[in-house]
Amino acid sequence: MERTRIAVAGASGLIGSALVRSLTADGHEVVRLVRHAPRSEAEVRWDPERGRVDAAGLAGCSAVVNLAGAGVGDHRWTDAYKRRIHDSRVHGTAALAKAVASLDERPRVFVNGSAMGYYGETGERVVDESAPAGRGFLPELCVEWEAAAEPARAAGVRTAFTRTGLVVARGGGAWGRLFPLFLAGLGGRMGDGRQYWSYIALHDEVAAIRHLLDRDDLSGPFNLTAPEPLTNREITAAMGRVLRRPTVFAVPAPVLRRVLGEMARDVLGSARVVPKRLLESGFTFAFPGIEDALRAA
Repeated sequence: MERTRIAVAGASGLIGSALVRSLTADGHEVVRLVRHAPRSEAEVRWDPERGRVDAAGLAGCSAVVNLAGAGVGDHRWTDAYKRRIHDSRVHGTAALAKAVASLDERPRVFVNGSAMGYYGETGERVVDESAPAGRGFLPELCVEWEAAAEPARAAGVRTAFTRTGLVVARGGGAWGRLFPLFLAGLGGRMGDGRQYWSYIALHDEVAAIRHLLDRDDLSGPFNLTAPEPLTNREITAAMGRVLRRPTVFAVPAPVLRRVLGEMARDVLGSARVVPKRLLESGFTFAFPGIEDALRAA
């Protein structure tokens, strides 16, 4: 991609901050969407829950990337927090999509976050982007989340969705919590360990987003997960090998349900998601295996 101006929502998050570092390192001008009064021309004010964004600040951007949303694993899923998870994604996406559509000179691409939660519980069944949405809070959220981007697509802006898996990174997300436990020798499988975890190295996540930004022929949903999902038991064993720590502890399913509430479905559920469209587009993973991804983190 030639050096250009790119707007990023969620620029302070795990994926967003890594994307911003990558883009700026290559000379791109990054505009961050922020909730406070802008301190420079590199910031644009918005309020995702209320669906507000300063559209004028997006003028001149060739691309808009939306990775914003309240953390799914940050709090127990009370009704109030589920509403926050929903509104921060759906209302924020709708506001950005409408702002993009309103511009006289529109960005050529809108990359919007999504999640592999779109598919819900898949058991041992392998699913790619052609699979239908599952049932439950996360699948229904993802359907609404992606649908909220329709104003941008309808205005002729190429629109792509990143159905991201569990990001392997030391600085946040699921692995941000797992690494300290395993380093302390307290790691182990969760439940019976037979549930599939579809993961992706942070480096590959950022590279895949940039791949979607660069390729003018790519639109629609893309699973951002490593090519071969593994079971929680297999990932636990790999963590032990890479970190050279025992993995004898196991967290029984009833304990997880009691501690995490409804969110335990994600930990105990199985999602065997593969990146068919990403691979077909010619994308190459730098860290396709779990041990590669763990060492990279």
